[in-house]
Amino acid sequence: MGYWVAECPSLPACISQGKTKTETIGNIKEAVKLYIEVLKEEGRPIPEDNLETVLVDV
Repeated sequence: MGYWVAECPSLPACISQGKTKTETIGNIKEAVKLYIEVLKEEGRPIPEDNLETVLVDV
């Protein structure tokens, strides 16, 4: 059985996975939270979200 993979394009280091979609969403949320905490601790800027999403239903 496969895995779900999630990434946060605005934070390139944030990639996560899980056995289910729900697990993967929880994992990526945690990864983003921890990544931002580290950026703040190191005094580094938090990147602005620069992603535009377009949904096309065919």
